[in-house]
Amino acid sequence: MSDQDDLAAVKRRLQDLERTVEELERRVGAERSTPKVPRDDRAESMVTIPDAPYDSQKWTDIDDEGLGARDRHAP
Repeated sequence: MSDQDDLAAVKRRLQDLERTVEELERRVGAERSTPKVPRDDRAESMVTIPDAPYDSQKWTDIDDEGLGARDRHAP
């Protein structure tokens, strides 16, 4: 490629970059001007966990998290 071809390619890419930046600026401006609506779906997904201890009969065949099995030592 000649220097002229290289220069023309650089100019095209610079113009593409300028258009992309302008588009992003428009999008950001539109998002900032739009008021945020609080979402209520978070409250529906919350689960209350009781303070009472768990029934140990349900947990006889599991490993303690990160500690290995109850009858073995940790690694």
